[in-house]
Amino acid sequence: MKEVILVKYGEMALKGQNKYSFEDVLFRNIKRRLKPLGEFQYQSAQSTIYIAPQEESIDLEEVIARLQKIFGIAAICRACVCEKDFSDIQEKALLYLKETLEDISSFKVDAKRADKKFPMKSPEICRELGGILCEAFPDLHVDVHQPEITVTVEIRDTNAYIHADKIKGAGGLPLGSGGKALLLLSGGIDSPVAGYMMAKRGIAVSAIHFISPPYTSDRARLKVEELCQKMTPYCGDMKFYCVPFTEIQEELKRRCPEEYFTILMRRLMMEIAQQIAAKEEALALITGESVGQVASQTLQAMVCTDAVCKMPVFRPLIGMDKTEIIEIARKIDTFDISIQPYEDCCTVFTPRHPKIRPHLEDVEHAQEAGNFADLVEKAVSGTELKIFRLDL
Repeated sequence: MKEVILVKYGEMALKGQNKYSFEDVLFRNIKRRLKPLGEFQYQSAQSTIYIAPQEESIDLEEVIARLQKIFGIAAICRACVCEKDFSDIQEKALLYLKETLEDISSFKVDAKRADKKFPMKSPEICRELGGILCEAFPDLHVDVHQPEITVTVEIRDTNAYIHADKIKGAGGLPLGSGGKALLLLSGGIDSPVAGYMMAKRGIAVSAIHFISPPYTSDRARLKVEELCQKMTPYCGDMKFYCVPFTEIQEELKRRCPEEYFTILMRRLMMEIAQQIAAKEEALALITGESVGQVASQTLQAMVCTDAVCKMPVFRPLIGMDKTEIIEIARKIDTFDISIQPYEDCCTVFTPRHPKIRPHLEDVEHAQEAGNFADLVEKAVSGTELKIFRLDL
């Protein structure tokens, strides 16, 4: 029995005349992810991509698992291919759905008749097939409101397709359709989630991380590199920039008032990140900040941080609480890595009483007095680049 995978678009289907450029990006992403699994035939029609395996040995469960991590896909269906003849639809539905229907008690049939030349209308298809399935599986009953399974029959241009419930896709827009941005990636819970959420909007994400040896260990850096690798199933290949930050932090402690240490450190990180972003041709920065979560994430502190930025700073977690963020971190499998007890540079020289409502003019005066321009340039020149590849 021939099977195909039906990939359904989400909001991409609403893009009008621009839809085709998004489709092209999605096609490339799908083909790259599935290429190691074998040969496939691809076809697109009516906001659906048809993926037909050309080898019997292809693991369709693995195909679906990979498709579930590709942004731009709203739903995935593993479907049986039928002739556009009701007798063939009936025969194959009984065989194809046998194991599924034997384990449930309620179902309904939904018909989508894209080919209006098909002799039976949608309500008739639902009624006739539903009756046949009830007769074949006596323990089944129809529940049109809350069925355990929805059996769908799609009548398309060349064939009919039968499948059970849809599998939820990753949603969003195809990765790479929205430009590039640079993620400030710490070792914590929040920043990997922020990168994931921006990738979901089609942004190609690179990462930048700041290290302060000997105050931070090699294990702390390796932890962040492991986070990068965990993000690649969603974000694709990731460039990882590692910035030496020890000298800047030591001079911050020596030259500036203690209460401004954190906010000045964030401003200098932003200056460095912008220079790296320009080389990367990234158009924005991404952070994992959430209002009020720590001292450097008050509105006043963010105003002082943004004042040094010449490009947009995206904060996709800005209105989320920790429980919501942790839920996503668990979903993308970064949580257990993030909670490993290896501190990042943001915890070095943490002031006892940080200024939580700083005034911009005071912050700018403290930074100007400290004169950090040369140290920023030195840190940029000492940055190391590593690329994490999508593990196919």
